[in-house]
Amino acid sequence: MEQSESENNTELGDKKSYAGIPEAEFVEDVDAYMARPENNKNVEEVLKKLDNQHAKYKFMEYNLLSKKKRLQNQVPELKRSLTMIEKLGEQKNEFETQFLLSEQVFAKAKVPPTETVFLWLGANVMLEYSLKDAQELLTQNIAAATKNLKYVEHDLDFLRDQFTTTEVNMARVFNWDVKRRQAAKAAAK
Repeated sequence: MEQSESENNTELGDKKSYAGIPEAEFVEDVDAYMARPENNKNVEEVLKKLDNQHAKYKFMEYNLLSKKKRLQNQVPELKRSLTMIEKLGEQKNEFETQFLLSEQVFAKAKVPPTETVFLWLGANVMLEYSLKDAQELLTQNIAAATKNLKYVEHDLDFLRDQFTTTEVNMARVFNWDVKRRQAAKAAAK
């Protein structure tokens, strides 16, 4: 069952961005916006600033999409590890299995009953855990990865809104400049 947007916002804490993405200002009144001291009616500079902001949003999107892909791969991998630890806990006798040695290469192994496993923690670090501790750690890691995935998806949605706002602002400033030039041209005749 899918959650409604309001349930999702409550769960995510109604935060605009978890990654600290700055919110794009919507330009309601282009005349007032262009009259600001930092803009000084310089259309080229304003459009350049908005284009830079758009490029930064694109860079943030690239990073968030990479993080999303990594998390989407990490969650099933953690779940497979948790399933394997649960199976090891259930096994009371030695059993034979096959495991992936490298891509398309499997090896047979006899696995004796065990009370400990080794887990890769990352950065070339492996630690030995009891089955119970390993199960708790993996359960926590699955919950954290799932939560982070929701945060990333929320930030990607927020980022799409910022793209749209920035693109609309660019169009409004450009159109303002076209109208201003047309008015100046008509006044000169």
